[in-house]
Amino acid sequence: MPVTRRMMESILPLVEKSLIALIRRRAARRRGVIEGIGDDCAILQLPPGHVALVTTDFTLEGVHFRREWHPAEIVGHRCLARGLSDIAAMGGSPIAAFLSLALPQDLTQAWVGQFLKGLLKLADAFKVSLAGGDIAQSPGGIQANIVVTGSVPKGKAVRRSGARPGDGIYVTGSLGAAAASLKLLMAGQKLRPVDYPRQFCPVPRLEVGQFVREKGLASAMIDISDGLSTDLSHVCEESGVGAELQSAAIPCASMGKPAREVGLQFALHGGDEYELLFTTPRGKRVPARIAGVAVNHIGHIARDRKMVLINHQGIGAELRPKGWEHFKRQSGI
Repeated sequence: MPVTRRMMESILPLVEKSLIALIRRRAARRRGVIEGIGDDCAILQLPPGHVALVTTDFTLEGVHFRREWHPAEIVGHRCLARGLSDIAAMGGSPIAAFLSLALPQDLTQAWVGQFLKGLLKLADAFKVSLAGGDIAQSPGGIQANIVVTGSVPKGKAVRRSGARPGDGIYVTGSLGAAAASLKLLMAGQKLRPVDYPRQFCPVPRLEVGQFVREKGLASAMIDISDGLSTDLSHVCEESGVGAELQSAAIPCASMGKPAREVGLQFALHGGDEYELLFTTPRGKRVPARIAGVAVNHIGHIARDRKMVLINHQGIGAELRPKGWEHFKRQSGI
């Protein structure tokens, strides 16, 4: 049977101009975006009295996902979730996203369409406009870069550098399921995304970040993308402090069907969580749930510039950062 032009268009990605036109039709423009896709630059409007937040993240085939493990819609969701989580960690509100895609020539248009579906579905959920980006041909695997812009009231952004001795340390949700799920994938198991949502569809904690910023609860904050131990070490380094954690207080996630709890090491060092870690000055009351998300007190900030994990017997040992770090020898995707 001869291959028709229509069949070829369903097999191969659309040419650049057609693909941009497709994205433009599907991308909704919302408040804050004066001019989106179609010009050399987008034009954004910040709310009065606010400053801009800008973050960027790569999603690379073979590093952050594998096509045989992650459906295209999931890859699109995770791509945008990474950037939204950074905005959440500053207590901000997202405005617009910019997507740059480098695609191999043999990639199907169906894959590209499902990728956009996942990304735009999450964008719709948080009222974010896809306002621009770039498209190129990749000589290797799929490469996606997401830039997310947002805003926060001037002088109110929650930074990593504000933690002080005596501050409580809190985390949202539960930890370890994303890394434990990855270990199963690497062992050859096939996982249903619905049973392992923390690996496949992480939810950025934007409402929580905004709440703790508005209520003045957070002296420092970070999202847990590289693992609790590593991301807490970033807060300690930027703030010039140390930390003491109670192992019994760390919320280990459950995953799978039937659900089973992950080990403490996954909760301590596993990445791709996109939960929030924040510190709160002594005397301030933190709700047990914020925006429907559980919040757990897991320790406190200390003067001594090291991290200590205190076990069930009350014995402390130094906690070293063992989460994800690019260019370090480690197992990964």
